[in-house]
Amino acid sequence: MAGVRLEQITQRFGTTVAVQGVTFAVPDGEFWVLVGPSGCGKSTLLRAIAGLESVTEGDLYIGDRRVNDLPARQRDVAMVFQNYALYPHMTVAQNLAFGLRMRQVPATERESQVLQVARSLDIDHLLNRKPGQLSGGQQQRVALGRAIARRPQVFLLDEPLSNLDAQLRDGTRAELKQLHQKFGITTLYVTHDQVEAMTLSDRVVMLDQGQVQQIGTPQDLYSRPANRRVAAFLGSPPMNVLTAIFDGTGFWINGQPLAMPAHLPQAVSLSSNQVVSLGIRPEQVSLAFGDEMALTVTVQVVEPLGRETLIRGIIPAQNDSQSPQSLAVLMLPHSRPIPGESLRIRIDPNHLFLFDLGSGTTLYPPEKMD
Repeated sequence: MAGVRLEQITQRFGTTVAVQGVTFAVPDGEFWVLVGPSGCGKSTLLRAIAGLESVTEGDLYIGDRRVNDLPARQRDVAMVFQNYALYPHMTVAQNLAFGLRMRQVPATERESQVLQVARSLDIDHLLNRKPGQLSGGQQQRVALGRAIARRPQVFLLDEPLSNLDAQLRDGTRAELKQLHQKFGITTLYVTHDQVEAMTLSDRVVMLDQGQVQQIGTPQDLYSRPANRRVAAFLGSPPMNVLTAIFDGTGFWINGQPLAMPAHLPQAVSLSSNQVVSLGIRPEQVSLAFGDEMALTVTVQVVEPLGRETLIRGIIPAQNDSQSPQSLAVLMLPHSRPIPGESLRIRIDPNHLFLFDLGSGTTLYPPEKMD
């Protein structure tokens, strides 16, 4: 096994810059997830590590070996694609053994490794079937098993669960985590699904527009996002981002007052009448009672989710210079307001995020706060 290190990797396709100046190092044995919206460069990076694309600039290392000029077959990595890429004319056993046969592993050892991997993935009863006779989940396990059987230094997984239904995806995600704990192979996993990123990874690399936005543990990115892009991408439902005006003592959203976090004056210097972006996660918003400071929100859509109810509403404009602003709220399952109804909503000031209106950089909370 080996770690993976990228140093100032840039990838261009003609005049298009797909990846720019990406630097990070994955320690040996860790599970890292590359996440971001479509077109952010995450799959391009994975293909560059695999040797399927040549990097335009920068240095790429697997272990201590610079691999920029090594062909894919000499990098000792195994890649699982979104479409699985199984050989339809081969049985499951033959698919699992394919990489071993190409490496001229003796037949007895090859059969032993195939059986061991098949048992670990609970597909040993499928060894004589062909891919066309398998479900999507079973095909996915065969693709994973073929990669595991090779015992590579590095696993590269490119959205391997995207073709599965929601229930099967949840179960397979847990199996992936167990497999990593069992084999301990350095893994890079690409997804646009932030739930997969949060649940699977030791570290998350958040990408957008070909650049790294933040690297850290899932909790780091959730509770201390580096900027508005990271904050809005991670979390389900996504964070509410509202435009507000600071009047010197507190914030106003479409003419409605909002309490200020207690530690904000010591952490951030704001000027009077400064316009900022405020972030608040839907789970940190609740119904207001009594004389609590609250925002008036008009309900638009009510989505029952079982254990909770998602309310989508708007904070109405009060004059022509304002625009209505959307607000999502997670409530207890028995809360069922009616579309068009007005609600008094309390936003917890101690869970507010503050972003620079122009750059999107996080102003509050700071990276480290007592």
